[in-house]
Order: sequence, then C-alpha cells, then structure tokens
Amino acid sequence: MAEAPESTLMEKVVNLAKRRGFIFPSAEIYGGFRSTYDYGPLGVQMLRNVKNAWWRSMVQNRDDVVGLDAAILSPPAIWAASGHLTTFSDPMVDCRNCNERFRADHIGDTCPSCGSKDLTDARDFQLMFKTHAGPVEDDGSVAYLRPETAQGMFTNFLNVQTTSRKKPPFGIAQIGKSFRNEITPGNFVFRTREFEQMEMEFFVPPAEAQQWFEYWVAQRYEWYLDLGMPAEKLQLRPHDADELSHYSAGTTDIEFQFPWGWGELEGVANRTDYDLKAHSSASGSSLEYYDQASNERYTPYVIEPAAGATRAMMAFLLAAYDEDEVGGELRTVLRLDWRLAPIQVAVLPLSKKPELEPLAREVLGKLQQHFYCDYDATQSIGKRYRRQDEVGTPWCVTVDFDSLEDGAVTVRERDSTDQVRVALDHLIAELINRTQR
Repeated sequence: MAEAPESTLMEKVVNLAKRRGFIFPSAEIYGGFRSTYDYGPLGVQMLRNVKNAWWRSMVQNRDDVVGLDAAILSPPAIWAASGHLTTFSDPMVDCRNCNERFRADHIGDTCPSCGSKDLTDARDFQLMFKTHAGPVEDDGSVAYLRPETAQGMFTNFLNVQTTSRKKPPFGIAQIGKSFRNEITPGNFVFRTREFEQMEMEFFVPPAEAQQWFEYWVAQRYEWYLDLGMPAEKLQLRPHDADELSHYSAGTTDIEFQFPWGWGELEGVANRTDYDLKAHSSASGSSLEYYDQASNERYTPYVIEPAAGATRAMMAFLLAAYDEDEVGGELRTVLRLDWRLAPIQVAVLPLSKKPELEPLAREVLGKLQQHFYCDYDATQSIGKRYRRQDEVGTPWCVTVDFDSLEDGAVTVRERDSTDQVRVALDHLIAELINRTQR
C-alpha cells in the first residue's frame, strides 16, 4: 500500500470528492458561497452511513439511550441561560491594509493575506446567527439558529425522562444541523458555518460522573477504530485547565491527524450540573431528578460526547484514500469500511448486450434488499472496476454469459482484487458473511 504524500493528499481528496459526486461547492453556478457545501449522490449516502453507524452504536445497540430531534430555531432566553450570549465568541482582528478579517488566535502579528503588520486590536465576535421570527423585526422577535444541538436535550430533560421512564444513568442522543458564524472557515468541510453534529447527553448521579466520563472517552475512541480509522491517525488530548469551557470539569478531544496537523473530531466533556441548573434557574422549572429508591432529589451531572458528522466523514475519506498498482497501472482506491461505503455492492453486466440485462437486473433487485447498490453497464469491465474502487465499493458482482448457463456470478473484492465464482443461490449469504470478517 502506497499512501499519498500528506502535501498532496488534501488536494487529491477534494478533487475526488468533486469529480465523483461526494461534495460540491454550494451555489457553484453563481460563483459559490464561501464555506458552504452540497453533498452529492455519493456524499449524501456516505454521510448518512456515518450518522447511521453513530446512531446504531449510541442508541440502537443500547437500552440506556433514547433519541430526540429538537428545533433549530430557539429564543434568546435559552442562549442567555446557557451562557452563549455572553461567552460564545472568538477574538477577531482586521487588516487595515487589505481589509481582510481573521481570528486573532489563528494568526501571529502579520496578516496572512497581504503580509501587513497593520492590524486592529482584537475584539470579540459573536458566533451565533441572529434572525427574527414572525412578520415584525423588533427585539421581541429575535431568534437564533442553534450553534449546537445540546441545549434542546437539556431543556427537554424532564419531558424525555418522564415519557421514556428512564432513570440516571441514561442518555439523550441527537443528530442535526448547527450553525456558527465562523470568522475564518476553511480546510474544506472541516470548519464551515453550517454543519451537522452527533451529540449525546448522558445524565448521571454526580458521584458517578468521573467513571462515566472515562467510559465514554474509551467508547468513542473505539468507535473510530472499529470503522477502520488507523490507530496512528488518532490521539486523545485532555484539555488543559486554562482551555476548558465555562461548563466543563474535564474535556478530552479525540483528534485525527489531518494533512495540516492534529484536529478535533470529537470532544467528550463532563459538563457537571451546569446546564440543568442554569435552565432551571432561568425558566423557573425544576430540572431535578427524584430518586424514589433513596428518597432524594438531585440535579444530574452530564457527560457529553459531541462529534461532527461532516468532519468525521472528511476524516474517513482522508484515512481511506490510497494509491496502488494493479496490472501495471496506477489505481486510486478508497479503502472504506463496508458500513461507510456509499456503494456497498456494484452489479456489472459483462457487456451491454440485451440478453444479460434481465438476469443482472434480477440480481440487483435481490441485493438491494440488503445493501446499497449501483448498476453500471458502461465501458469495459476493467474501467468499471476502477470506478468502483475509486469510490470505495467493497464488492463488485459481474454477470456474464456463463451466468445464463451455470447460475453463478463473479464476486470481486476491492482491496485484494481477488475474484471468486459464487452460485446465485448463495450470493446474499456469501456477501453477508464477508461483512462479518
């Protein structure tokens, strides 16, 4: 396996993403809209697969976590109570020479655009998107696009707890869009103003907070490894005391080695009882939990694993990108875990001759009940194999003229390029068995 040099890896992945329909620049025909992206046919499926894998791990395979889908628009009272209105900002500076703006903590004393040292003093820049709800734009109609999904889970704590009949320790999970008016977005989809989060708030008795914090750090780290992320590309980084968020008693980031250096994939934080107490005080509604067994009331502590879905997808693409040589020719291949691959099985009739199509379509229909599939009959079989390798398809099923006689097809494996003949009656079982390896 010959990895692409780090200096060119990013450029190659961005190019592949555009060319093969993973990620497009938004509003491209109008010149684009900075830091926004549209997910194409393959990208939307891979992103869905990332989210499905997270949901399966965090909710479906557990009996102590339930789901929620809270509103994106919310009133200022929520963000005043959470502290976002006063603390959710970044330091911003302007270059007086070229008029570009930057995050002060991302540059030195020199403008990265023009090289001028004539910069303004740093000032706070509020990161939340502000809008108005209703026909009148006044102070009474102010609303915000959420900068995180977490607050909807805190404000719904009692609703979820009483209707689901869960008791601490238990979690509320949510996947959804968040919005941050980043001063300097960049590095493709790593830092954008509109993004998707996968967050879970795990409510625990205060005395158990540390052990659950350590548990979730380990669980979330293993999730990336299980989906094929190389261990050498991951690291855990505990936050120093001076960088902890105002609500956190401890935070550990799971970081990925991007081409430009280590960057956060996910943060796991011990948010203590800050959020529930803040919303209880601001709203006048008690958010305590009554433990009948001990006859005591307490405000649960919260352990929060918060991951970026779009950021995770980008990291999986970077980790999977590879170049090797097959038959004396250079091959580009995405070595994606089958659970993340946007196409899991491709059905390829050997030629476009009409006598092959009925059987090939029949095979496709059966496979679609179990896998995300593609059907491709254009160009030579070798070129079609290369196309599927480049988008990460783990298995190709070729229907040829012998298939009409012997009732068998050829299954080709992406990474090794090995091919085996499999009877149609055993094809589904064969492929499902391969997913277990």
